[in-house]
Amino acid sequence: MKQTLPYPVLQALVGDEEVGAFFSNEAELSAMLRVEAALAEAEAKVGLIGKDAARRIVEVCGAFQADWAKLAEGLARDGVIVPDFVKQLRAAVGKTHAESVHLGATSQDIIDTALTLRLKSVIEIIGHRLDTLTHSLDGLKRRDGSVRLMAHTRMQQALPFSAADKIDTWIQPLERHREALEVLAPRLLVIQLGGPIGTRGELKGHGDAVADAMAEILGLGFGPSWHSQRDRIGEFGSFLSLLTGTLGKIGQDIALMAQNEVGEVRLATGGGSSAMAHKSNPVPAEVLVTLARFNAGMLGTLHQALVHENERSGAAWTLEWMLLPQMVISSAAALSRAQGLIANLNLLPSKAAEK
Repeated sequence: MKQTLPYPVLQALVGDEEVGAFFSNEAELSAMLRVEAALAEAEAKVGLIGKDAARRIVEVCGAFQADWAKLAEGLARDGVIVPDFVKQLRAAVGKTHAESVHLGATSQDIIDTALTLRLKSVIEIIGHRLDTLTHSLDGLKRRDGSVRLMAHTRMQQALPFSAADKIDTWIQPLERHREALEVLAPRLLVIQLGGPIGTRGELKGHGDAVADAMAEILGLGFGPSWHSQRDRIGEFGSFLSLLTGTLGKIGQDIALMAQNEVGEVRLATGGGSSAMAHKSNPVPAEVLVTLARFNAGMLGTLHQALVHENERSGAAWTLEWMLLPQMVISSAAALSRAQGLIANLNLLPSKAAEK
């Protein structure tokens, strides 16, 4: 039987299977179902729908099987997947309780909250990988920190210094990124519930109570509707670009230090050449540079999605869908590649520093 990869072969170099899974069709649908179930539970809690209706909706959300072809048709037609999703969900719930499905909500409530649910898991992974990488760099510093290297300014030899001095320039920004992530996460991971125009008016005076209950059920923060206020997403994109930029700087340094005529690092493994058998290319270091430049370019376009006309923009919102997953996956991939790079790195005394 012919074997095929479940993703483009390039993803083996620049992708991340674990984090990429959070942006699959199945992961998004699962998150949307969690949001609809939480909405029903919250509305039953304040008396907007009956408890029997809420139980039925939660039950169906737990076992729902989507007609993917119709979802795709609906997305192409409506510009958003939720209208056909809600239609299918109501049919599965049955006529008795169909009107209680999605009551007072709008498509953006479901999609944005489903996104924040998945980003919560992603941020936990990113935080853990950051901690692991910082720990590995600390270990490298303890082991090889006394090695004498030659500092370079403007690509020219400057003065001798220690490997510990070099490694500190890698660790310190990573520590700041970790602190920034802790501050950013509570602002980003917030419930989205605004209804058609962001006022929660269709929830008959219970909007804040429903949103608060949903937030508690889903483990998210509570806040007012942020339909056209995309600064949270923009700030997260900035964080991702800064993070990969720092990792790219580490990769660039190591690629330069690995040059034959410099010889300040030894990599346990290297990439081969189809034409020159003697070569050992610093592939992981190069990938860090690539991912840094990719995210830096994507950030400018992501910030274009901050421009929502009035209370909702289909164009800006769609642009965000296209960009953010790529930036998240690239950041996760960069952390993974950086960890592998540092784990297989040895620092060597610089001949220039010994002169």
